Amino acid sequence: MLNSHAQALAAVLPAVIAFAAAPAWGAVGCDLNEPERDVARLFPGSTGYRTVELEIQKLGGNQMLVRIEARMRDQLRGIYETIDVPYTLYVIYRHNEVIGYIHGINQKGQFGGIQVFLVLGLERRIRELYIQKMTGTYAGKFRDRAFEGQFTGMQIEDFDTFDVATGRATGRIAAVKNPEPASDLDFRMTMRGIKKNLILVDEFFRAAPDLASKATAPPRA
Repeated sequence: MLNSHAQALAAVLPAVIAFAAAPAWGAVGCDLNEPERDVARLFPGSTGYRTVELEIQKLGGNQMLVRIEARMRDQLRGIYETIDVPYTLYVIYRHNEVIGYIHGINQKGQFGGIQVFLVLGLERRIRELYIQKMTGTYAGKFRDRAFEGQFTGMQIEDFDTFDVATGRATGRIAAVKNPEPASDLDFRMTMRGIKKNLILVDEFFRAAPDLASKATAPPRA
């Protein structure tokens, strides 16, 4: 026979175990897996980088969130898109001169998260699309240069006509070819991720135009 203390412990123990086993949900950021190597590969000729940590909540709060959703014509939702998600802007240097930026976001895909990085010039045109992570049979086709190269030179205005809900677009975006028609959802989600990425970078620079000077560490040699 259990005493009263043991009975009380037995009653709460399952709940404690369930709580400990439950996943710790929270804001999910997106960083380069190997920044030293990735920066050197994505920005040949660069000599270092700095990082700036950014949040919608800290830079513009609900007003910025509403503006981003209006520009996307879609709602931000889920652990990848909360108002307190931490974003990392990589400010790229050649010696003491800023030559561009790298910025990544998480985007929900058909089989899991997609990590979409944009390599941007000073005018924030896409120099290169880099999909760091994608799960699924056709992921290799989305990482292929034939697909990623279609976005070279694009900027936020090119994505204004892209409807994230339907996947329809006009202009230059309409000419982008899905590398695998059997994976239409991942194609649309990748396109959504690129548009979201460009809008976020634009909003961050509007809120803090001196982002390069706010970087947290000296350029790496």
